[in-house]
Amino acid sequence: MINAGIYIGSTSLLDDTVFEETVILITEYNEKGAMGFVVNKLFPRTFNELQEFSHSKPFPLYEGGPVDQEHLFFVHRRPGLITGGALIAGNIYLGGDFKAAVKHINNGILTEEDIRLFIGYCGWDFGELEAEIAEGSWQVLEEAKLF
Repeated sequence: MINAGIYIGSTSLLDDTVFEETVILITEYNEKGAMGFVVNKLFPRTFNELQEFSHSKPFPLYEGGPVDQEHLFFVHRRPGLITGGALIAGNIYLGGDFKAAVKHINNGILTEEDIRLFIGYCGWDFGELEAEIAEGSWQVLEEAKLF
């Protein structure tokens, strides 16, 4: 069963594609489709290497997916520090007050155990992810974790 908070992993059917050996956290699942982020592939630059955040401290960025790579997205588990996030599942939240997140990253309060920054995301129209799982491109992972 697919819902927000699950992890999916690519199978050998996706070898030699951008999704080879990929693990994705599904962050939204509804009548419009699904959204998620690749959680196991680092982006080749760090947060402070992006021009608009050059004043920030070095912090890892992840390749969230091929869609909308012009924007940053984030998931976290600190709703007391970052307000406005949407609960995904358990204690993991999507988005929220980005300025507060950056401030807390820069002052060392938020670490990689608290927040993950992504460039881009993965998206599927309604029914598309189910079809890709049924064809064997993805498998639902029983054990995976973000933090």
